[in-house]
Amino acid sequence: MSRPRVLYTDPPWLVGDGRPDPALATVERDVLGPDVELVFGPHDGTKYLTTDAQMLERAAGIDVLVVYRTQVTEELLDAAGKGLRVVVRQGVGVDNLNAALLTERGLPAYNVPDYCVDEVSTHTAALALALERQVVPQHRTLVGGTFDIYAGGTPHRTNRRTLGIVGFGRIGRAVARRLGAFYSRVLVYDPYVGRDLAEGYGALAVDTLEELLAQSDLVTLHCPLTPETESLIDAAALRHMKPGAYLVNAARGKLVDPQGLYRALDGGWIAGAGLDVFSPENPHQDPRWHPVLAHPSVVVTSHRAFLSEEAEASSRRRVAELVRAALEGRTHGLVGRVTPPDSGR
Repeated sequence: MSRPRVLYTDPPWLVGDGRPDPALATVERDVLGPDVELVFGPHDGTKYLTTDAQMLERAAGIDVLVVYRTQVTEELLDAAGKGLRVVVRQGVGVDNLNAALLTERGLPAYNVPDYCVDEVSTHTAALALALERQVVPQHRTLVGGTFDIYAGGTPHRTNRRTLGIVGFGRIGRAVARRLGAFYSRVLVYDPYVGRDLAEGYGALAVDTLEELLAQSDLVTLHCPLTPETESLIDAAALRHMKPGAYLVNAARGKLVDPQGLYRALDGGWIAGAGLDVFSPENPHQDPRWHPVLAHPSVVVTSHRAFLSEEAEASSRRRVAELVRAALEGRTHGLVGRVTPPDSGR
Protein backbone atom coordinates (compact mmCIF):
# COMPACT_ATOMS: atom_id res chain seq x y z
CA MET A 1 0.00 0.00 0.00
CA SER A 2 1.45 3.37 -1.03
CA ARG A 3 2.09 6.11 1.48
CA PRO A 4 -0.31 9.09 1.59
CA ARG A 5 1.11 12.08 -0.29
CA VAL A 6 0.91 15.67 0.92
CA LEU A 7 1.79 18.59 -1.37
CA TYR A 8 3.01 21.82 0.21
CA THR A 9 2.76 24.18 -2.76
CA ASP A 10 4.86 27.15 -1.68
CA PRO A 11 6.10 27.00 1.93
CA PRO A 12 8.37 30.01 2.65
CA TRP A 13 9.99 28.27 5.63
CA LEU A 14 11.42 25.59 3.32
CA VAL A 15 13.63 28.04 1.42
CA GLY A 16 17.18 28.19 2.67
CA ASP A 17 20.03 29.90 0.79
CA GLY A 18 17.67 30.76 -2.06
CA ARG A 19 16.31 27.28 -2.78
CA PRO A 20 13.94 24.86 -1.05
CA ASP A 21 15.68 22.44 1.26
CA PRO A 22 13.52 19.42 2.21
CA ALA A 23 15.74 18.89 5.26
CA LEU A 24 14.13 22.00 6.77
CA ALA A 25 10.73 20.25 7.01
CA THR A 26 11.57 19.09 10.53
CA VAL A 27 8.28 20.05 12.17
CA GLU A 28 6.25 18.40 9.43
CA ARG A 29 8.19 15.15 9.58
CA ASP A 30 7.98 15.13 13.35
CA VAL A 31 4.17 15.41 13.29
CA LEU A 32 3.42 13.32 10.19
CA GLY A 33 6.08 10.67 10.59
CA PRO A 34 7.76 8.46 7.98
CA ASP A 35 4.48 6.96 6.74
CA VAL A 36 3.55 10.19 4.91
CA GLU A 37 5.33 11.34 1.74
CA LEU A 38 5.96 15.09 1.60
CA VAL A 39 6.00 16.75 -1.82
CA PHE A 40 6.95 20.40 -2.38
CA GLY A 41 6.07 22.81 -5.17
CA PRO A 42 8.60 23.68 -7.90
CA HIS A 43 10.97 26.60 -7.34
CA ASP A 44 13.21 28.34 -9.86
CA GLY A 45 15.77 29.70 -7.41
CA THR A 46 13.95 32.97 -6.90
CA LYS A 47 10.30 32.03 -6.38
CA TYR A 48 7.83 29.17 -6.27
CA LEU A 49 6.26 28.38 -9.66
CA THR A 50 2.71 28.35 -8.38
CA THR A 51 1.02 28.36 -11.80
CA ASP A 52 3.56 26.25 -13.68
CA ALA A 53 2.85 22.88 -15.31
CA GLN A 54 5.38 21.38 -12.90
CA MET A 55 3.04 22.22 -10.02
CA LEU A 56 0.24 20.27 -11.68
CA GLU A 57 2.58 17.31 -12.17
CA ARG A 58 3.53 17.30 -8.50
CA ALA A 59 -0.13 17.52 -7.48
CA ALA A 60 -0.99 14.27 -9.25
CA GLY A 61 -2.34 11.68 -6.85
CA ILE A 62 -1.98 13.69 -3.65
CA ASP A 63 -4.15 13.08 -0.60
CA VAL A 64 -3.81 16.53 1.00
CA LEU A 65 -3.10 19.92 -0.54
CA VAL A 66 -1.44 22.60 1.63
CA VAL A 67 -1.34 26.08 0.11
CA TYR A 68 0.30 29.27 1.31
CA ARG A 69 -0.14 31.96 -1.34
CA THR A 70 -1.00 29.56 -4.18
CA GLN A 71 -4.49 30.02 -5.60
CA VAL A 72 -6.75 26.94 -5.55
CA THR A 73 -7.97 26.43 -9.13
CA GLU A 74 -9.92 23.87 -11.11
CA GLU A 75 -6.69 22.85 -12.85
CA LEU A 76 -4.93 22.21 -9.54
CA LEU A 77 -7.82 20.16 -8.15
CA ASP A 78 -8.17 18.24 -11.40
CA ALA A 79 -4.45 17.44 -11.31
CA ALA A 80 -4.76 16.18 -7.73
CA GLY A 81 -7.52 13.80 -8.75
CA LYS A 82 -10.32 12.07 -6.89
CA GLY A 83 -8.07 10.93 -4.04
CA LEU A 84 -7.74 14.48 -2.66
CA ARG A 85 -9.27 14.52 0.81
CA VAL A 86 -8.76 18.04 2.14
CA VAL A 87 -7.19 21.43 1.42
CA VAL A 88 -5.36 23.36 4.13
CA ARG A 89 -4.31 27.01 4.05
CA GLN A 90 -1.14 27.81 5.96
CA GLY A 91 -2.37 31.19 7.11
CA VAL A 92 -5.31 33.22 8.35
CA GLY A 93 -6.87 34.47 5.12
CA VAL A 94 -9.13 32.30 2.99
CA ASP A 95 -9.41 34.32 -0.23
CA ASN A 96 -7.04 32.05 -2.16
CA LEU A 97 -8.85 28.87 -1.07
CA ASN A 98 -11.62 29.41 -3.65
CA ALA A 99 -14.33 28.38 -1.21
CA ALA A 100 -17.06 28.27 -3.85
CA LEU A 101 -15.10 25.80 -5.97
CA LEU A 102 -14.25 23.61 -2.98
CA THR A 103 -17.88 23.60 -1.87
CA GLU A 104 -18.96 22.63 -5.36
CA ARG A 105 -16.58 19.67 -5.23
CA GLY A 106 -17.45 18.71 -1.68
CA LEU A 107 -13.90 19.22 -0.45
CA PRO A 108 -13.38 20.39 3.15
CA ALA A 109 -10.87 23.16 3.72
CA TYR A 110 -9.16 24.53 6.80
CA ASN A 111 -7.06 27.52 7.74
CA VAL A 112 -5.25 28.59 10.91
CA PRO A 113 -7.38 31.57 11.94
CA ASP A 114 -5.72 32.65 15.17
CA TYR A 115 -2.00 31.84 15.14
CA CYS A 116 -0.70 35.40 14.62
CA VAL A 117 -3.10 37.68 16.49
CA ASP A 118 -0.28 38.97 18.70
CA GLU A 119 2.01 39.65 15.74
CA VAL A 120 -0.51 41.42 13.47
CA SER A 121 -1.93 43.59 16.23
CA THR A 122 1.61 44.56 17.29
CA HIS A 123 2.65 45.32 13.71
CA THR A 124 -0.50 47.39 13.19
CA ALA A 125 0.36 49.43 16.27
CA ALA A 126 3.93 49.85 15.00
CA LEU A 127 2.77 51.23 11.65
CA ALA A 128 0.19 53.46 13.32
CA LEU A 129 2.59 54.97 15.85
CA ALA A 130 5.31 55.39 13.22
CA LEU A 131 2.83 57.54 11.28
CA GLU A 132 1.58 59.44 14.32
CA ARG A 133 5.12 60.28 15.45
CA GLN A 134 6.56 60.74 11.92
CA VAL A 135 9.31 58.24 12.65
CA VAL A 136 10.26 57.56 9.02
CA PRO A 137 10.74 61.19 7.89
CA GLN A 138 12.66 61.83 11.11
CA HIS A 139 14.92 58.86 10.38
CA ARG A 140 15.48 59.88 6.76
CA THR A 141 16.30 63.46 7.68
CA LEU A 142 18.68 62.67 10.50
CA VAL A 143 20.67 59.96 8.67
CA GLY A 144 20.74 62.31 5.69
CA GLY A 145 22.77 64.78 7.71
CA THR A 146 20.15 67.18 9.07
CA PHE A 147 19.01 67.48 12.68
CA ASP A 148 15.47 68.87 12.56
CA ILE A 149 12.81 68.12 15.17
CA TYR A 150 10.12 69.39 12.78
CA ALA A 151 10.98 67.08 9.86
CA GLY A 152 7.78 65.32 8.89
CA GLY A 153 5.62 67.89 10.64
CA THR A 154 4.46 68.44 14.19
CA PRO A 155 2.52 65.50 15.68
CA HIS A 156 -0.70 65.65 17.68
CA ARG A 157 -1.44 64.08 21.03
CA THR A 158 -2.93 60.69 20.33
CA ASN A 159 -4.96 60.82 23.54
CA ARG A 160 -7.06 63.52 21.88
CA ARG A 161 -7.53 61.56 18.69
CA THR A 162 -9.93 58.84 17.52
CA LEU A 163 -8.97 55.38 16.31
CA GLY A 164 -11.26 53.71 13.78
CA ILE A 165 -11.21 49.92 13.28
CA VAL A 166 -12.82 48.35 10.21
CA GLY A 167 -13.52 44.67 10.90
CA PHE A 168 -13.83 43.42 14.46
CA GLY A 169 -12.67 39.84 14.41
CA ARG A 170 -9.83 38.40 16.50
CA ILE A 171 -7.23 40.88 15.27
CA GLY A 172 -9.51 43.91 15.29
CA ARG A 173 -10.34 43.22 18.92
CA ALA A 174 -6.68 42.83 19.84
CA VAL A 175 -5.93 46.15 18.12
CA ALA A 176 -8.72 47.82 20.11
CA ARG A 177 -7.12 46.66 23.35
CA ARG A 178 -3.52 47.47 22.42
CA LEU A 179 -3.50 50.43 20.09
CA GLY A 180 -6.71 51.81 21.55
CA ALA A 181 -4.86 52.55 24.79
CA PHE A 182 -3.13 55.46 23.00
CA TYR A 183 -6.36 57.10 21.78
CA SER A 184 -9.20 58.93 23.48
CA ARG A 185 -11.89 57.06 21.56
CA VAL A 186 -12.14 53.86 19.51
CA LEU A 187 -14.79 53.43 16.82
CA VAL A 188 -15.65 50.12 15.16
CA TYR A 189 -17.39 49.34 11.90
CA ASP A 190 -18.33 45.70 11.31
CA PRO A 191 -21.84 44.89 10.04
CA TYR A 192 -21.44 41.25 11.10
CA VAL A 193 -20.95 41.70 14.85
CA GLY A 194 -23.28 43.08 17.47
CA ARG A 195 -22.90 46.60 18.80
CA ASP A 196 -22.47 45.39 22.39
CA LEU A 197 -19.34 43.42 21.50
CA ALA A 198 -17.46 46.61 20.65
CA GLU A 199 -18.40 48.13 23.99
CA GLY A 200 -16.92 45.09 25.72
CA TYR A 201 -13.58 46.20 24.27
CA GLY A 202 -13.97 49.85 25.22
CA ALA A 203 -15.05 50.84 21.72
CA LEU A 204 -18.18 52.27 20.11
CA ALA A 205 -19.81 50.66 17.07
CA VAL A 206 -20.98 52.90 14.23
CA ASP A 207 -23.56 52.10 11.58
CA THR A 208 -21.66 52.94 8.39
CA LEU A 209 -18.14 52.94 7.03
CA GLU A 210 -18.55 56.57 6.01
CA GLU A 211 -19.33 57.52 9.60
CA LEU A 212 -16.19 55.81 10.86
CA LEU A 213 -13.99 57.35 8.16
CA ALA A 214 -15.32 60.84 8.83
CA GLN A 215 -14.74 60.72 12.59
CA SER A 216 -11.45 58.83 12.84
CA ASP A 217 -7.94 60.26 12.96
CA LEU A 218 -6.38 56.88 12.20
CA VAL A 219 -8.22 54.09 10.38
CA THR A 220 -6.95 50.52 10.45
CA LEU A 221 -8.34 47.68 8.35
CA HIS A 222 -8.94 44.16 9.70
CA CYS A 223 -11.71 42.77 7.53
CA PRO A 224 -11.47 39.69 5.27
CA LEU A 225 -11.20 40.01 1.50
CA THR A 226 -14.53 39.18 -0.13
CA PRO A 227 -16.29 40.46 -3.25
CA GLU A 228 -18.02 42.89 -0.91
CA THR A 229 -14.80 44.31 0.56
CA GLU A 230 -12.55 44.38 -2.53
CA SER A 231 -11.49 48.03 -3.10
CA LEU A 232 -13.47 48.97 0.00
CA ILE A 233 -11.10 51.90 0.46
CA ASP A 234 -11.17 53.70 -2.88
CA ALA A 235 -11.07 57.35 -3.83
CA ALA A 236 -14.71 57.88 -2.83
CA ALA A 237 -14.17 56.34 0.59
CA LEU A 238 -10.95 58.30 1.17
CA ARG A 239 -12.81 61.52 0.46
CA HIS A 240 -14.70 60.93 3.72
CA MET A 241 -11.49 60.95 5.80
CA LYS A 242 -10.01 63.94 7.60
CA PRO A 243 -7.04 65.76 6.01
CA GLY A 244 -4.94 64.94 9.08
CA ALA A 245 -5.94 61.27 9.26
CA TYR A 246 -3.87 58.16 8.57
CA LEU A 247 -4.77 54.83 6.98
CA VAL A 248 -3.19 51.49 8.04
CA ASN A 249 -3.68 48.22 6.18
CA ALA A 250 -2.18 44.99 7.51
CA ALA A 251 -5.10 42.82 6.36
CA ARG A 252 -5.41 42.23 2.59
CA GLY A 253 -3.94 44.25 -0.27
CA LYS A 254 -7.08 44.31 -2.38
CA LEU A 255 -9.01 46.16 0.31
CA VAL A 256 -7.32 49.37 -0.88
CA ASP A 257 -7.37 50.77 -4.41
CA PRO A 258 -3.80 51.98 -5.09
CA GLN A 259 -4.81 54.71 -7.54
CA GLY A 260 -7.41 56.06 -5.15
CA LEU A 261 -4.89 56.00 -2.33
CA TYR A 262 -2.30 57.91 -4.33
CA ARG A 263 -4.90 60.55 -5.25
CA ALA A 264 -5.69 60.95 -1.57
CA LEU A 265 -2.03 61.23 -0.58
CA ASP A 266 -1.05 63.54 -3.43
CA GLY A 267 -4.11 65.72 -2.96
CA GLY A 268 -3.71 66.02 0.81
CA TRP A 269 -7.03 64.32 1.50
CA ILE A 270 -5.24 62.26 4.16
CA ALA A 271 -1.93 62.73 5.97
CA GLY A 272 -0.33 59.37 5.27
CA ALA A 273 -0.60 55.59 5.10
CA GLY A 274 1.03 52.52 6.63
CA LEU A 275 0.85 49.42 4.44
CA ASP A 276 1.97 45.84 4.98
CA VAL A 277 -0.10 44.25 2.19
CA PHE A 278 -0.54 44.84 -1.52
CA SER A 279 -2.06 43.21 -4.58
CA PRO A 280 -0.07 41.71 -6.19
CA GLU A 281 1.81 40.73 -3.06
CA ASN A 282 5.00 42.35 -4.37
CA PRO A 283 3.88 45.91 -5.22
CA HIS A 284 6.86 46.38 -7.56
CA GLN A 285 5.05 44.07 -9.99
CA ASP A 286 2.21 46.58 -10.49
CA PRO A 287 3.03 50.14 -11.62
CA ARG A 288 -0.09 51.46 -9.88
CA TRP A 289 1.70 51.03 -6.56
CA HIS A 290 4.91 52.82 -7.61
CA PRO A 291 3.81 56.38 -6.78
CA VAL A 292 2.38 55.16 -3.46
CA LEU A 293 5.69 53.54 -2.51
CA ALA A 294 7.57 56.70 -3.43
CA HIS A 295 5.33 59.02 -1.44
CA PRO A 296 7.10 60.58 1.57
CA SER A 297 4.05 60.12 3.82
CA VAL A 298 3.92 56.34 3.44
CA VAL A 299 5.42 53.64 5.68
CA VAL A 300 5.59 50.17 4.10
CA THR A 301 6.64 46.63 5.04
CA SER A 302 6.79 43.43 2.97
CA HIS A 303 3.71 41.51 4.16
CA ARG A 304 5.33 40.41 7.39
CA ALA A 305 2.83 41.56 10.02
CA PHE A 306 2.11 37.90 10.79
CA LEU A 307 5.77 36.96 11.18
CA SER A 308 7.63 35.85 14.29
CA GLU A 309 9.62 32.77 15.13
CA GLU A 310 6.88 31.67 17.48
CA ALA A 311 4.03 32.29 15.04
CA GLU A 312 5.75 30.44 12.21
CA ALA A 313 6.48 27.47 14.45
CA SER A 314 2.89 27.39 15.68
CA SER A 315 1.47 27.66 12.16
CA ARG A 316 3.65 24.86 10.82
CA ARG A 317 2.82 22.49 13.66
CA ARG A 318 -0.92 23.23 13.57
CA VAL A 319 -1.08 22.74 9.80
CA ALA A 320 0.77 19.45 10.10
CA GLU A 321 -1.64 18.39 12.85
CA LEU A 322 -4.58 19.28 10.59
CA VAL A 323 -3.03 17.17 7.83
CA ARG A 324 -2.54 14.26 10.21
CA ALA A 325 -6.13 14.54 11.46
CA ALA A 326 -7.45 14.59 7.89
CA LEU A 327 -5.44 11.50 6.96
CA GLU A 328 -6.78 9.70 10.03
CA GLY A 329 -10.39 10.86 9.52
CA ARG A 330 -10.48 12.97 12.70
CA THR A 331 -11.63 16.31 11.25
CA HIS A 332 -14.96 16.78 13.04
CA GLY A 333 -14.91 19.85 15.27
CA LEU A 334 -11.42 21.02 14.31
CA VAL A 335 -10.76 24.76 14.53
CA GLY A 336 -10.33 26.46 11.15
CA ARG A 337 -13.05 24.73 9.14
CA VAL A 338 -13.74 26.93 6.12
CA THR A 339 -15.84 24.89 3.69
CA PRO A 340 -18.13 23.05 3.15
CA PRO A 341 -20.13 24.27 6.14
CA ASP A 342 -19.99 21.95 9.12
CA SER A 343 -23.19 19.96 9.44
CA GLY A 344 -23.07 20.43 13.21
CA ARG A 345 -23.46 16.70 13.84
